[in-house]
Amino acid sequence: MKLGAFSMSLNVKDLQVSKAFYEKLGFTAFAGTEEMNYLIMKNENAIIGLFQGMFEGNILTFNPGWDENAQNIENFDDVREIEKSLKKDGISLVQEVKKETEGPGSLIVKDPDGNLILIDQHR
Repeated sequence: MKLGAFSMSLNVKDLQVSKAFYEKLGFTAFAGTEEMNYLIMKNENAIIGLFQGMFEGNILTFNPGWDENAQNIENFDDVREIEKSLKKDGISLVQEVKKETEGPGSLIVKDPDGNLILIDQHR
């Protein structure tokens, strides 16, 4: 299964404080805006998303169809195919891909320890 680019989506209390902290660790803003209450930051191939007030807890995130620079990749598994495979393997979904759609879509599963995993396809 090809899940695409990986990042950790962090629920932060204060976006500016978190941004300053991660900049000290060598991360730089890559996408998003402070006005929209989120930033995507990179340090080489490591990617984190800082999200203020958008969700509870932290989320493992995969982006089918993208590499770590948010560039389209040629061969990837569509999120709907990933969903079918997960269901076939008996994995329960917290959120399914919208039915009868193409292109962008997302699903959410929980691992055995309750960690959320978002598979979020943007194209």
